Amino acid sequence: MENATSGLIEHVIVLLVIIFGLGMLFGKAANWLKLPDVAMFLVAGMIAGQVFHWIYEPSTSFTNQFILVIGSALILFDGGRNIKLSGLRQVWLTVGMLSIPGVIITCVAVAAASHFLLDLPWLYALLLGAIIASTDPATLIPVFKQVKIRTKVRETVESESAFNDATASILTFSLIAILLGTQEVSFLSGTLDFVKTALGGLLLGAAIGYVMTFLTAHLKLGMLRDYATIAMVVTSLGAYMAGEILGVSGFMATFTAGLIWGNAGTFKLGMADKQHEMDHFSENMTVIMRMLIFILLGSQVNFPVILAHFWTSLGVIFVFVFIARPLTVLICTWPDRKAKWKWNEIIFMFWVRETGVIPAALCGMVAGMGIAHSDLIASVTFMAVLITILIQASTTAFVAKKLGLEVKSDGPESS
Repeated sequence: MENATSGLIEHVIVLLVIIFGLGMLFGKAANWLKLPDVAMFLVAGMIAGQVFHWIYEPSTSFTNQFILVIGSALILFDGGRNIKLSGLRQVWLTVGMLSIPGVIITCVAVAAASHFLLDLPWLYALLLGAIIASTDPATLIPVFKQVKIRTKVRETVESESAFNDATASILTFSLIAILLGTQEVSFLSGTLDFVKTALGGLLLGAAIGYVMTFLTAHLKLGMLRDYATIAMVVTSLGAYMAGEILGVSGFMATFTAGLIWGNAGTFKLGMADKQHEMDHFSENMTVIMRMLIFILLGSQVNFPVILAHFWTSLGVIFVFVFIARPLTVLICTWPDRKAKWKWNEIIFMFWVRETGVIPAALCGMVAGMGIAHSDLIASVTFMAVLITILIQASTTAFVAKKLGLEVKSDGPESS
């Protein structure tokens, strides 16, 4: 028993050394090639896992599942922390539509394509649609640091990418519960359960987020002020665990806690003196989590399954990018007259929908649960992540410039 434990510890340490070493090397390569780092992390994982066999970590292992859950919670918290409530005033209706109905529209469109092209049963096709329906703040936020576009468009896309991660997670786990037979569902009961899970997570996260923000930021009662970065980790993981224990969405709870934390000033709680420290810590933490999630995902790619379904999977992704996304954006922006969307802004949102961390993590969790067709779901998810990041993220600056949405950092925005 002692030897087994010692062997596991050594295995995990070697795994972390390999992943972080490759992550730094391929992260630098991403900078040189001007590509999103997650794309290069996937390549690193494929080389380490499939070519040299340096990494062998099954999707069902405790280590893999632990990394996916911790990484997802921390990244969602940081996604919420980066959203400014003040920026949502003009576009809140569009963001709300994209984050809930938009996820469902995308899910159904992808499910239809998956059912007819891949011959997946409807429930499994819906599961695939739910997994890849969300966009990726971990990819989008670094891209928007490199390319300056109109504030309204940037804040809408960034906010959507953070909110819809939580929605897609809730939808995914609702479908998993049905597939595993842990709940029977009708349309009405499914809708009510979705609302209860999402709303419960939102309220719980808001409460935990406010209490922890108060204890950290209050000038007189902020006893945790000297431990602000540690308090962030406790808040994100604590909100997630509280949600899971109480039967609501832990992902929605950690996201909402991050939203409250990032908008401490709205509640007259100032953390300006800790802002640089927290930003630096969060940036490093999310990079570490991206390395872990994407290098592991790359190492687990099942090339025989990808090759066996390559062209039909490509067809699903074509529908995903060129039909589901434009349809979603058109339906979700149309009711929002206050935002005064222009066609160049809408077309830009058609194109900007990278798939990334949360879909990768959800896919790993599904594989770890031993759900049928998980190999096929994983291979399509992998292709969606790689294609959208390599093609869409790398051309965001070009598309913004061509559509007249790029702004000079020191100049006024044109409306």
